[in-house]
Amino acid sequence: MITGVNTAAVWVLDQDAAKAFFTDKLGLEVRTDVPFGEGMRWVTVGAKAQPETQISLMVPGPPMMDRESAQQLTSLLGKGVLIGCTFTVEDCHAAFADLSARGVTFVQEPQPRPWGISATLRDDSGTVHEILQPHHQDR
Repeated sequence: MITGVNTAAVWVLDQDAAKAFFTDKLGLEVRTDVPFGEGMRWVTVGAKAQPETQISLMVPGPPMMDRESAQQLTSLLGKGVLIGCTFTVEDCHAAFADLSARGVTFVQEPQPRPWGISATLRDDSGTVHEILQPHHQDR
């Protein structure tokens, strides 16, 4: 039986730029940055308060996928149509102000939703992520 999530992947155009975005702008920490086979690099980041979960910053291409699929995925990244992560925050309005001041581009300001208050941002590769202040912080 599944007991949790260890690693989730976010597709990026450039691992160095993505690592800088997720650490410098979003405030996550680098967990891993090592070569991983020919032409590959394993880069993961995560929230300091959640050491059991990490995000792998993956560049489309071999050996994970064929070149044609990599080109299609890269095209989708360029269009900004991929959905990434939902990051929880204690105060969505405060996080929005802080991240905006750090240069994060938001596509939607904080809005009340049935599940909490959320805002939507775009990372430097074009993927859309949500910051969420859940209604029930204890879940």
